Amino acid sequence: MTLKIHIDDGAPPYEQVRAQISEQARSGALPVGYRLPTVRGLAGTLGLAANTVAKAYRALEADGVIETRGRNGTVVAAAGSAAQREAASAAQGYAERARRLGLTEDEALAAVRDALRAAFGP
Repeated sequence: MTLKIHIDDGAPPYEQVRAQISEQARSGALPVGYRLPTVRGLAGTLGLAANTVAKAYRALEADGVIETRGRNGTVVAAAGSAAQREAASAAQGYAERARRLGLTEDEALAAVRDALRAAFGP
């Protein structure tokens, strides 16, 4: 696992850790079952506070990318299908809310495109 934190980057360090681990897990660079370093270990390696890494790990766990197994450590989860199910559920909820708000399909799609551009960049 290779992570690089850029202090001059606009993204907070925890978000950089979260995004890089998530991308490596989704790309297969970190295979399912790969044991991640401890929070303290990774924080020391990256020169970050342990709370910063812990925040990233909590976000990754909430996203279904990693799972904590107590004394057995934190490992990369089978995130692909779980992430897709969660995204589909969120999309369904959004579609229902947009309909209740009286948005047209084009207006709802435009809002999603704007949100995706904001999250992923141009």
